[in-house]
Amino acid sequence: MSKINWLQLQSRSQIEEIIEHSKSVPCLIFKHSTRCSISSLAQNRLSKGWSLADNDVLPYHLDLIAHRDLSNAVAEQFGVRHESPQVLLIKDGRCVYDASHLGISATDIASQVGA
Repeated sequence: MSKINWLQLQSRSQIEEIIEHSKSVPCLIFKHSTRCSISSLAQNRLSKGWSLADNDVLPYHLDLIAHRDLSNAVAEQFGVRHESPQVLLIKDGRCVYDASHLGISATDIASQVGA
């Protein structure tokens, strides 16, 4: 198990950064509700199963209670329905994988990353 070194997603300009970064390294966005026990469970399961190295994927953490407008912008930008909790894997500027609730799996993410 590796530690997830989350980057905090807190501004709309970071969405463009994610799109650019994703052209060379996949980016993961985890949309987390601090008020939801299922979201906390999903984050805990993700952390326990995480096996990716820091250079395999750039993981972004979005507190959607603090940044609901940003969560909506992410959903719109990548053409996915907003859910919480939710992960989106971004490669080459587009969402290639998304999962929500207890469907969030570190193993599935690693397989999508190709690591």
